[in-house]
Amino acid sequence: MSVYTGPLQALIDELNRMPGIGPKSAQRIAFHLLKVPAEDAKRLAHAIIEAKDTVRWCRSCFNVTDSELCRYCADESRDGSQVCVVEEARDIVAIERSGAFKGRYHVLQGAISPIEGIGPDQLRVRELLQRLSDDAIIELILATNPNVEGDATASYLARILKPLGVRVTRLASGLPQGGDLEFADEVTLGHALEGRREI
Repeated sequence: MSVYTGPLQALIDELNRMPGIGPKSAQRIAFHLLKVPAEDAKRLAHAIIEAKDTVRWCRSCFNVTDSELCRYCADESRDGSQVCVVEEARDIVAIERSGAFKGRYHVLQGAISPIEGIGPDQLRVRELLQRLSDDAIIELILATNPNVEGDATASYLARILKPLGVRVTRLASGLPQGGDLEFADEVTLGHALEGRREI
């Protein structure tokens, strides 16, 4: 049941729709926004609109970018023979913080989850296979999250990729089972990359 009416309740409702923000957090954020100077609130609104208008998917790896290619695909000093396959664009940030990987990326934009109705066709698997035929890729590092969905996605990818003659590896242990890459610390993620194994 709505406690407030009008624009305030509408703001709380919209904030509550965001992942990880419950009703109490939405209310706190809404009241915070009412207290800050109007310029601060307008700056936030402008940043949201600008991001929605300009941010798109990299045409090569499907990372977020504001140009044709993301910074990793555009960087010619990176090793194009190694591609690290991640579930979401935010996972790239976690891997980059480790400093242990100098190759390129491919973002699946999700993981296989039959419960949520997400199969391989809803992911960027077809585009990954296209990259294998176009680029000189020698190794694919499967860096999906170490949980049920990530394991299912890695198993599926390994099964379809191995017959193509590319080396397929998976991040080594060190990452907590059931966790997400974005929350892993740099040292743990660095060790996991260095100790990856064939699957």
